[in-house]
Amino acid sequence: MDTDDLSEEAYKAIIIEAEKFNHDLTLRFGLLSYQCDDENEYVDKSVQLIHKMKKLHNYEIDDMFFGDPPNKRSFHAALERILKNIEELKKIPPGNRTYPTY
Repeated sequence: MDTDDLSEEAYKAIIIEAEKFNHDLTLRFGLLSYQCDDENEYVDKSVQLIHKMKKLHNYEIDDMFFGDPPNKRSFHAALERILKNIEELKKIPPGNRTYPTY
């Protein structure tokens, strides 16, 4: 799947929130979508990715942000905001989410 296949609610909860923090973080969540078959899998894998990111060492964060790492505290705060957004997203039944029409 592609991020264009996400509901507006999921896109805002994850992609837009990541972009508010740093475009390089957005890239990680964007690439993740290609490993998923549907939105539910994407959301679950996003949560897994966040938990992995929270355990990264400084040099791994440096690599992830192409040599321009953010403050670790603000990075973790951004990840927590995305997790909170995902919790709210999960309260919306998939049938009540807004999906793109092509």
